[in-house]
Amino acid sequence: MIPVALDLRDRLVVSVGGGSVATRRVSAFLAEGAVVTVIAPALSEELGLFAAEGAITWLPREYAGPSDLDGAWLVHTATADDAANAAVRQDAQTLRVWCVDATSSTQTSAAVLARGSVDLPDGEVTVAVHASGDPGRARRLCDGVAADLADGRHSLQRVRTRREGHAGWVALIGGGPGDDRLLTRRAMELLCAADVVVIDRLAPRAIVEQLPLSVRVVDVGKQPGQHALPQDQINQLLVAEAQAGNAVARLKGGDPYVLGRGGEERLACEAAGIQVEVVPGVTSAIAVPAAAGIPVTHRGVARAFSVVSAHEELPALPVRGDHTLVLLMGISTLAQNVSALIAAGHDLGCPVAIIERGCTPQQRVTTGTLGTIVEMAHTTGVGNPAVVVIGDVVRLSPDCRGD
Repeated sequence: MIPVALDLRDRLVVSVGGGSVATRRVSAFLAEGAVVTVIAPALSEELGLFAAEGAITWLPREYAGPSDLDGAWLVHTATADDAANAAVRQDAQTLRVWCVDATSSTQTSAAVLARGSVDLPDGEVTVAVHASGDPGRARRLCDGVAADLADGRHSLQRVRTRREGHAGWVALIGGGPGDDRLLTRRAMELLCAADVVVIDRLAPRAIVEQLPLSVRVVDVGKQPGQHALPQDQINQLLVAEAQAGNAVARLKGGDPYVLGRGGEERLACEAAGIQVEVVPGVTSAIAVPAAAGIPVTHRGVARAFSVVSAHEELPALPVRGDHTLVLLMGISTLAQNVSALIAAGHDLGCPVAIIERGCTPQQRVTTGTLGTIVEMAHTTGVGNPAVVVIGDVVRLSPDCRGD
C-alpha cells in the first residue's frame, strides 16, 4: 500500500455499521471536516448523539446496494455481517470509490492509518503508520514517534522555503522556573519548529543548545539595570523576523504573562499583522517556593497570595500573616522593601524566605524574619535570580529555622 493523505473537508464519507469501530472512525472523519452518512439499523451511544445533534446523517436500516454510495469520496464498512461487508467492498470497487473494510486487512482497498500530529502555526505535521493489518503495532509505533516529536527529539523546522510575502509567526513561550524538564510539550513542539529563538537571561538555556545548528539564537537577556536590548527593540526584532518569513520562538523564563512583558510583545506583533501564539509556562512565583517546600497557600495558614514586581516601589499590600507575599526581582531593593513593609504594619517577626536559583541543582534557601532577613541576606551573599516569600507559610519550609 502507498500511504496517501486525503482531504475530506466537505466531502461525503459513507460509513456502514454503527458499532464501536465505526464510532472511532466516524469521529475521526468528522474531525477532518467530512460530511458523514451512517447506514446501520442501530447506533452506538456516541453515534446516536451525533445523529441527534445533526452532525451525521443516519439511515436506520441495512445496507441496500450501490445507490447508498452515490456521491461518496470514501466508504467505510465495519459490520458483523461478512456478506454485507463484502457487498460494500464490491460495490465501492465497481464505482471506483476507495473502501476501508475494517474487518479484513487482506480484502480492504484502503486503510485508516494510526496517526499522531503536531499542530504548528503554519500547518499540521502528521505522522502515520501502517503495519499490515496489525493496528496495535501501528498504534504503538505511532505513539512512540509522536512522543519523540513532543519531547524535542526531532526537528520540526520547515524545509521548503516560505513563499515570498508570506509572513512567519511568533510564539511567546514560558520556559518555566529553570529546570528544562518543566517546559510544556507545546513549548517543545514550537521550539523544534523555530527558525529563530529569541531568548531571555532566565529562560532554560540547556534546551536551546540541543536545537539544530540551523536555528539562529538571539540573546536579549536582561539583568537588573542592564538591558542587552530595550523592550521596544525586542518588539521590533520579533516583528522583523516574522515579516521576513521566519518562525520565531520567544523563550522567556517563568510565564510570559507574569511580569514577563509578554502582553506588550503580543500587542506589537498583532499590530503588525503577525500571527502570535502564547504558550503558558510554570511561573517562578509559585514553582520556586514550592521547590523550597513553601506552598503559597495552605489550609489554616494562608488562603491568598500576591505576586509583586519588587524592583519598583511596592504598592499597598494586605498586612496579614494569612496573605502570602511573593516578590520577584527584589534582591537589589530588599532593604527598602522590607522597611516599607514594616512601616505599613507588618510584624518584625513575620517569616521570610529567599530562594535563589530555584528549581535548579544550585538552589539555595535563606530564611529569617522581616527583622533579620536583610542582614542575613548580606551575610550569606544572596544574589539574583531569587524569589522572596513573606508570610506564615514560610514556616512550612524544611529550611525554616524559626528565626
